Amino acid sequence: MKIVIVLLAAYSLLGFAIPSFAGPALDTVKGEVDGVLKVLKDPALKGETGKKAKQEQIRKISQKMFDFVELSKRTLGINWNKFSMPQRQEFVDLYKGLLEDAYVDKITSYTDEKIDYIKEVQLSESAVEVQSIVVTKSAAIPVYYRMLNKDGQWRVYDVVIEGVSLVNNYRSQFRDILANNPPEYLLDTLRKKVQKR
Repeated sequence: MKIVIVLLAAYSLLGFAIPSFAGPALDTVKGEVDGVLKVLKDPALKGETGKKAKQEQIRKISQKMFDFVELSKRTLGINWNKFSMPQRQEFVDLYKGLLEDAYVDKITSYTDEKIDYIKEVQLSESAVEVQSIVVTKSAAIPVYYRMLNKDGQWRVYDVVIEGVSLVNNYRSQFRDILANNPPEYLLDTLRKKVQKR
């Protein structure tokens, strides 16, 4: 079961990845994910009465964990330049809402699967990939967090689950929409999705 997604490809500037085993980025991911799991296991938040509080706490953690501006830029790619400053801000806000909803929906289905944190792999001077495996009763699911260091803080800019990049997945969808439509059309599409939440 894919329990970790965002909410949900980075290449080394040197053309190859330099492996390491642990470091600040891995510690950051482990700390944030452990925080989410702690919320999910909190007996005070069980049942329907605690559902909203649980979702709100998970959203707060995701806001610390993910760099939604970087996610937005990488998802739109060259289309980012077609958006005005107000349109960019609205896109980030709408996209963030969708990713948080996806993250909350997936993570709240957690049923005591085990998460093993394997290693950090250096992708560039400021980017690393934290590799983890979600171990279920029937499968081992690789979940890789790609992270950037900005001002001394490691934050996630992409999640790769079983080889599928969250950024690449949304990029192809949005690129198809923007190929024949202006930015406002995509924004309106996202507004409608957010309104259905």
